[in-house]
Amino acid sequence: MDKIQAFTNEQLKTEVPVLNIGDSVRVHNKIKEGARERVQLFEGTIIAKKGGGISETFTVRRVSYGVGVEKTFPVHSPNVEKVEIYRSGKVRRAKLYYLRDRVGKQSKVKEMLQTAVVVEE
Repeated sequence: MDKIQAFTNEQLKTEVPVLNIGDSVRVHNKIKEGARERVQLFEGTIIAKKGGGISETFTVRRVSYGVGVEKTFPVHSPNVEKVEIYRSGKVRRAKLYYLRDRVGKQSKVKEMLQTAVVVEE
C-alpha cells in the first residue's frame, strides 16, 4: 500500500488552484494531434467537483452554438496546463446540475462580490 501511495503522491501537482462551484474558468488543455501538440482553451462554469487526491475531477459546462457541452477534467492531470478563474460565482449548491435545464439568461450564475477588508493602524 505504501508503494501505491508513494506513486500517487509523486504524480500530484504542487500548485493546485482553489476551484469552487459556480466559478467561471478557462481551462488550458493540451491536445496531441499526431506529432504536434497544442493548447486548447475550454471556457465555462464549474458545475461539479468530485473525488479527492489523485482522482479529483471538476466538470465545466458551456453553451456552444446553442448546444450545452460539458467536459470533466482531472485536477492533477499533466494535460491540464493551467486553470484561470476569471469570475467567482455565488451559489448555494454543491452541484449545479439544474443549469442543464435552464436556457439563456436563466442559466447564468450570480457573481460573488469580493468584500475588501480594511486594516487601520
